[in-house]
Amino acid sequence: MDHNAGVKNAALNPQEETAKAAILAECDKFAKAGVTFVVAHFDGYGDSGTTEEVKCYDSECYAWGEDETVNHDVSYLQDHFEALVPFGYENDCGGFGDVVLDVNARKLTVERNDRFEDYTTSTYEV
Repeated sequence: MDHNAGVKNAALNPQEETAKAAILAECDKFAKAGVTFVVAHFDGYGDSGTTEEVKCYDSECYAWGEDETVNHDVSYLQDHFEALVPFGYENDCGGFGDVVLDVNARKLTVERNDRFEDYTTSTYEV
């Protein structure tokens, strides 16, 4: 399994740079509201996919589906989070993941998981 932690290999395009700046500019507001993570989950396959609405959390760490959300309106950032969703995640067997803002660290990360098909072949004489 590949696990490429670190920095995106290609430079951000202008839309991604704008999105990143707009999201990071909200960190102080989120911190005052007790929000520790702001997340957009994406999932897709067969050439179609969806990005869920952006949600807020007040947990020590973030793991999809494990924590309750905090009621805080971040719908105005939806387009910015969607701009950071990786292109092509929904192709073929698809993929899923999260765009995560760690409010305290003031850091945005994208976790992308790609699905794939595999098979094994057995040959034997009868």
